[in-house]
Amino acid sequence: MTRSRRRRRLFPLAVVAGLSFTALTAGLVAGRGNTGSHAARVSETVSAALRARPRSAAAGRDTPVPILMYHVLGDPPPGAPYPELFVRSSDFAGEMQWLAGHGYHAVTLRSVWDRWHGNRVLPGHAIVISFDDGYRSDVGVALPVLRQHGWPAVLNLKVGNLKPGDLRPRGVRRLIAAGWEIDAHTITHPDLTTVGDAQLEHEVAGSRAAIRRLFHVPVDFFCYPAGRYDARVIAAVRRAGFLGATTTNWGLARPSQPYTLDRVRVSGSDGVDGFAAKLTSLAR
Repeated sequence: MTRSRRRRRLFPLAVVAGLSFTALTAGLVAGRGNTGSHAARVSETVSAALRARPRSAAAGRDTPVPILMYHVLGDPPPGAPYPELFVRSSDFAGEMQWLAGHGYHAVTLRSVWDRWHGNRVLPGHAIVISFDDGYRSDVGVALPVLRQHGWPAVLNLKVGNLKPGDLRPRGVRRLIAAGWEIDAHTITHPDLTTVGDAQLEHEVAGSRAAIRRLFHVPVDFFCYPAGRYDARVIAAVRRAGFLGATTTNWGLARPSQPYTLDRVRVSGSDGVDGFAAKLTSLAR
C-alpha cells in the first residue's frame, strides 16, 4: 500500500478522534449541568464523521473484552445509601454516544463466549453493557438510548426485584424482545460466601431456574452479588450449569477466567470525561 493511500485511510479516524475530543472538552468547560446538550453536540459531530470512517477489524478469538457495570440510571434520591450506583440519564446517553463515536459495538456476553469458544464473528471493539439487579430505569432510560444505536445489553437480574415499584416481568419481556440477554444475580442478593449450603444452592441454581421458568431464556451466566465469591461459590455456579460468571473486579474479561470475569464499574461521579478515561486506559 502506498503512503498516500495510507494517509487517505487514516484520515477519517483522525477526524473522528479530533471531533470527539473537541466535543468532550466543550462539555467539560460548560460543566456537568449541561450534559444533555453536551451529549447532543457529541452526537452531531461524531455522526457526521463516522460516515467516512472505515469499519474496524473483527475481534480475535482470544481478545479480551470490556464489560461495563451499571446499576441505576437517574439522579440519586436524598439519603440514598449508595449514590455512586446512580448514573445520570444524560451522562449515560453521552457515554453511549462516546462509545459509538470511538468505534465500539455492544454485544451480549453469550456472543463473546461464542467467539471465545467457537467461530462466531464479533465486530471490532466489541463491548458488553451490563446492568445489575434490575430497575425501572433499565426499561425507561437504557432501552431507548441503546435502541438508538441498535445495541443489546445484559441484565443481571435479582429475582427479588420483580415486584411493584421496581422492575416488572413485562418490562423484562420488553428487554428480551429488544435483544437483551438476561442472566442471574441471585434471588435476595446475599453475600454468598457467608450462607449455608442449602441457601447457596437456592440463590444460585434457584435464581437460574426461576428466570428460565418466567421468561424462557437460557440464563447462561451468573453475577456475584457485591462481587463476593470463593471456591465454594464458584463450585455452586458450575453445578448450576452456568457457562461463566462476572465479578466487580476491575479489568477486561478474558477467556482464561470464565468464572471470574472482570468488569468496568461506571460510577455516578464519572461523567462522560471520566468514563472516557476509564475506557482509554484499558485500551492501552
